[in-house]
Amino acid sequence: MSRLARRLRGRGRLVVVGAATALLTGGVCWVLYGSSWLRIEKVTTSGTQVLTSEQVLAAAAVPVGSPLVAVDTDEIGQRVRERLPRVDSVDVVRAWPRGIGLEVTERKPVLLIKKDANFVEVDASGVRFDTVAKAPGGVPLLELNAAQSPSGRRFDEERLLREAVGVAGDLPASIAKETVQVRVGSYDAIVLELTRGRSVVWGSGEQGEAKGRALTALLKAAPGAAHFDVSVPTAPAVSGS
Repeated sequence: MSRLARRLRGRGRLVVVGAATALLTGGVCWVLYGSSWLRIEKVTTSGTQVLTSEQVLAAAAVPVGSPLVAVDTDEIGQRVRERLPRVDSVDVVRAWPRGIGLEVTERKPVLLIKKDANFVEVDASGVRFDTVAKAPGGVPLLELNAAQSPSGRRFDEERLLREAVGVAGDLPASIAKETVQVRVGSYDAIVLELTRGRSVVWGSGEQGEAKGRALTALLKAAPGAAHFDVSVPTAPAVSGS
């Protein structure tokens, strides 16, 4: 009899523990999904420069009023990137207990392509991400003249665009802000047009960092020169004054 009583007491404890666990689980689920305590009430944005917070919020279309735990943050981020090509990345974070934060990183133009009266912005990855009526300051204009190039079949416009983007990315900051145009005749015939009517024969996109250093040195050594050649960075040349 004592053995049977112990078994019954043990089963009773299991029933109590099981019931308590079920109640706790149900309570947690109700708090997360059913109550009004943890529902989305506020959505904030950060990191915008050209875009406005209103544009990001509209693109995100966060379901305000929904349980915070149930919102699909990946889906929200995908909507923002698809609807706003200027957005390079967006980090969607839950701000407990009632918020969603959208941390945006915008694409930055490194080159512009003239299109009628407008300008197409191109980022460092070669992505054409927006068309604007006014050219942003400090971004050089790209001119592609590769139609008659013998290498045209091997290096199409997209390849030459990537070459130009790579050159723009290799320019030291002091030179980049003085570059007004990047002219591409072929993959190895890239010329920079600087302020004050100066020009630079860059050659191909190879050895970009070395060419940048050579050009920096030439600009300091011959500030009045008009033409520079760093196509062979170990033997740079300068002419005109």
